[in-house]
Amino acid sequence: MAKYRFHCTNGLECVFDARGTEVRAAARLVDRARKVASDVRQSLANRTDWAEWRVSVHDLSGRRVLVQPFEGASGRPRAA
Repeated sequence: MAKYRFHCTNGLECVFDARGTEVRAAARLVDRARKVASDVRQSLANRTDWAEWRVSVHDLSGRRVLVQPFEGASGRPRAA
């Protein structure tokens, strides 16, 4: 199991994941990124435009391993 940090940003504002989350398989990173995006949307419910928001997934060394657009912003995740 590896630990990853799931940071969210629209390029101007950021929601940082200081603790990180353990993920059993790298194939589950997209699912976890989608859950994080959903949680951020709920916590910042006063916003209406999520088009530029992304979840940037990093391993503990700081290397970006995935960029996942918030749902509805784009269809597919991108490798980092």
